[in-house]
Amino acid sequence: MMKKTNNNINVGKMEGLEWEMRPGGMLVQKRNLDSHRNSFINPIPKIKVLVKYGSCYHEIHINSHASFGELKKMLAGLTGLHPQDQKLIFKDKERESKSFLDVSGVKEGSRIVLVQDIISQEKRFLQTRRNSILEMALKSVAEVTIEVDKLVCQVTSMESVVCKGGRIPEKELLTLIELLMSQMIKLDGIVADGDVKLKRKTQVIRIQKTIENLDRLKAQNAMPIRHFGNQVGLIVSQQQQQRPLLVQQQREQRNFSNGQLMLTSKWEKY
Repeated sequence: MMKKTNNNINVGKMEGLEWEMRPGGMLVQKRNLDSHRNSFINPIPKIKVLVKYGSCYHEIHINSHASFGELKKMLAGLTGLHPQDQKLIFKDKERESKSFLDVSGVKEGSRIVLVQDIISQEKRFLQTRRNSILEMALKSVAEVTIEVDKLVCQVTSMESVVCKGGRIPEKELLTLIELLMSQMIKLDGIVADGDVKLKRKTQVIRIQKTIENLDRLKAQNAMPIRHFGNQVGLIVSQQQQQRPLLVQQQREQRNFSNGQLMLTSKWEKY
């Protein structure tokens, strides 16, 4: 009969062995912690099992308290099959990787059949491919980020020059816009999900804002210089230069209204 301990672990005796209920609900043989501490003094004996894979037999010497997962790792080197692509069948039943050999009844000379798990192999291949694509996308976004950092630094330097009243050749501004657009095209070609997609979107927004700054600099760069010297003196000087022309135009209009015609040019006589 099973009895319940204070730790909510079902412990009992079945066929002379002590068993315990794991948190996942699996009933396994109870392990003696003291025996593990003294394993160096009293090593656990190894057993020999025969594993049949196709038409070949592999003789494996393994710890009797090992799991089927550990056995799969040993078979991976002999068969070339990834541990996740293996199915181990003992007594006409597939055994999970977490199951222990001795608990399952494996003993000296037991025979185990190894079968290739095609479905698991395909799933692992697809997952590996997705991880590879994700890694390449992440690398591409990182490369674009580095280039955008360099271009943003150039734009910041140009902003400083224009704000102080300096001039930037329009060709340089257009070149920066083209370079930023080329990085935008690279980002459009990157297909990714999750965190990589978020990083990609961040760089797209960053490039768009930088291009807007360059357009603003282009417009500001095309305006007349207003920050050099005295702005009021510059306006007064321009008005003084235009005043004689205005006076002459007003005088001509007055004479024309009085019926007088002034000849302002010398004509040659023929």
